[in-house]
Amino acid sequence: MSNTPFNYELLFDLSPDLLIIAGFDGYFKKVNPAVVKALGYSLEELYARPINEFIHEEDRDRTSIARQQLAKAKPLVHFENRYITKKGEVIWLSWTSYPIENEKVVFAIAKDITHKKRMETQRNVQLAELIKTNQDLKQLTYTSSHDLRSPVNNLLAIFSLIETDKISDEETLQLIDFLKSTGENLKQSLDKYVDVLSERHTKQANWEVVSLKDSLQTVLKSINTLMEDAKASLTVDFEKVDTVLFNKAFMESVWLNLLTNAIKYRKLDASPQISIRSEVVSGMVRIVFSDNGLGFDMEAVKDKIFGAHQRFHQHTDSKGIGLYLVHSHITSLGGKIEVDSHVNEGTTFTIYLKNTDQGG
Repeated sequence: MSNTPFNYELLFDLSPDLLIIAGFDGYFKKVNPAVVKALGYSLEELYARPINEFIHEEDRDRTSIARQQLAKAKPLVHFENRYITKKGEVIWLSWTSYPIENEKVVFAIAKDITHKKRMETQRNVQLAELIKTNQDLKQLTYTSSHDLRSPVNNLLAIFSLIETDKISDEETLQLIDFLKSTGENLKQSLDKYVDVLSERHTKQANWEVVSLKDSLQTVLKSINTLMEDAKASLTVDFEKVDTVLFNKAFMESVWLNLLTNAIKYRKLDASPQISIRSEVVSGMVRIVFSDNGLGFDMEAVKDKIFGAHQRFHQHTDSKGIGLYLVHSHITSLGGKIEVDSHVNEGTTFTIYLKNTDQGG
């Protein structure tokens, strides 16, 4: 082992961290080149002025309080404050300081955390925007669902006033019955949405055992005419697994949006061919929903597929909200959805939901 003394001064000068020795009198006694580089002042300027003058005005009082603790021989760990550089820029430093009471000095090491602080600020701004957007969407959906119930109730009231026993035309009676049934289904759906949106319990309170077959049949009944007009064919296989731990209203919304999208974005020269199947994979229920529609360029749309107000086809009635709702419903209750699509070759959605034996 070599007896050559180690050059600690070299370590002090080469350290990328800010190293200082400060006096209890509030002045720098020694700083390394990293401090000069970070603050932009010369050594003479740094030694000539009190440390407090380099600190951001809003942080001076709490820094003074922290310095008082150091004077009482209490080390300071991960103390963060802002300094103003010679160019007027703000930098954030995180300090670890140790007082040497008998010499009335403080040894301190600081790391420049400005980038981290900027990222945190940006993240908090984005999070606040997302929370506000989410609240606005919830309120909009709640208001829409709530306000739509009045005209639906009025429509049902009108049907109740019709004296069907005085109508002899069979076709007219069937039409009235169909319209009444459709109105009742719409009222039930709106009631469910209002109840779900008003729920203030935890996510676990929203979970329930849902039958894939029953929820699908409910939706198919409500869009029966739409399916027939489009000459859509549907192949369903729930033999391997029929129940999931999800939310019935959400499941019906998923089916409704995927089915109506498959019809809306069908190819003009081919009838919609839709297939749905389920299976258990790694303890999760995997649902595969496929259609033979227009599809879209995955490379072009990338991560925009499930964004709000995203449109990938020129349809006047497209609002760009359907897939956003599908994704929101699924992910809000611990599920996952993937998509694979090719232009003019159709689209496949793969959905993963909790199996009923997984619990909430």
